[in-house]
Amino acid sequence: MSDHYSPVVEHLAEPETAREEGRRKMDWALQHMPILTELRESFVADQPLAGEVIAMAMHVEAKTANLVELLADGGAEVAITGCNPLSTHDDVSAALDAHENITSYAVRGVDDEDYYDAMHAVVAHDPTITVDDGMDMVKLVHDEYPELIDSIVGGAEETTTGVHRLRAMDADGELRYPVFAVNDTPMKRLFDNVHGTGESSLATIAMTTNLSFAGKNVVVGGYGYCGKGVAKKAAGQNANVIVTEVEPRRALEAHMEGYDVLPMEEAAATGDVFITTTGNRDVITKEHFEVMQDGVLLANAGHFDVEVNLADLDELAVDRFEARDGVEAYEMPDGRELNVIAEGRLVNLAAPIALGHPVEVMDQSFGIQAVCVRELVENGDDYAAGVHDVPDELDREVAEIKLAAEGVEYDSLSETQREYMDSWEHGT
Repeated sequence: MSDHYSPVVEHLAEPETAREEGRRKMDWALQHMPILTELRESFVADQPLAGEVIAMAMHVEAKTANLVELLADGGAEVAITGCNPLSTHDDVSAALDAHENITSYAVRGVDDEDYYDAMHAVVAHDPTITVDDGMDMVKLVHDEYPELIDSIVGGAEETTTGVHRLRAMDADGELRYPVFAVNDTPMKRLFDNVHGTGESSLATIAMTTNLSFAGKNVVVGGYGYCGKGVAKKAAGQNANVIVTEVEPRRALEAHMEGYDVLPMEEAAATGDVFITTTGNRDVITKEHFEVMQDGVLLANAGHFDVEVNLADLDELAVDRFEARDGVEAYEMPDGRELNVIAEGRLVNLAAPIALGHPVEVMDQSFGIQAVCVRELVENGDDYAAGVHDVPDELDREVAEIKLAAEGVEYDSLSETQREYMDSWEHGT
């Protein structure tokens, strides 16, 4: 454990070149982020985060970087590291570190020890707010820095897996400061999880393999919001979609959407491409590998690399080799080859060519993050320890900014309509 882990520039051979390239990526993304652009104006003018120290564990790439700069430009001191060893872009990390209010410890491809050393280095800044993707930062603070909890006003959690973990922690009575479940609010879940995960997972698999989805059997593990997005977009690329589920209503929903719904044991024998989206472990295991066809593609679009059981696969394999950049082939005793993309990690961020979710989608999610941080600073005392839904007016604020930027106009209720909807008196 170390709080002396160096910022990113000390890990790079040519930090100045990296900074320029990172800034170029950030500038491109920002052109397509009208929500963050508008919020930046008010944050710079009002300095709502003055005096705050924000500790972040996020996917450090261009879109995230624009959120980080927004928070810093709003007056906060920000320390950031990665939330996945393979999703950091070193050049973007270097560009962030050049900002006078930001220290970035995110370095791509670190081992577990350095991953956590960097997180300790972030926490050494004595944060007043945490912003997480996966909950590793919240857990570290509670486990090893409980003395900081009294001075932390709250946090925000970006992703499904992190919110699951936080709710479990809260149910056990262990979560000791308020955290907004950013993942669960409509402006995040309906767009980021459906369109973001769907589009970016399939695009990354296609670019990594140079293969088509048309006519293939695509097996989607899980039919939550992410699974719905993957299934919908795969069907749109003319794949035959098979859904596996453990929850009866979601299984029925997938069936009513026209997808085949099968147990994984049966789907394993017919699938060409497998994409897991459950947030749970052991979705694809030994019994499934044993019946898979030669040449299948195995990818994970859930947060952690536990959905495809690689220990089982490695045990079965007589050989494994890099078949293509970002694709590892596992050869079975009978000669079949099963191909794992991006080491079973989050495919749309961990593959070598991965760029994460589309920019416009992340503009919405990060807009929510920004207004949640602002809410904590302004009204943190109103929130008790535990997981909190994002206040609806904040979600609505971000939607309104986006619609205005798109030039989309929409109706509003008249006073008569509003009175009608708010009253229980009106009958037949």
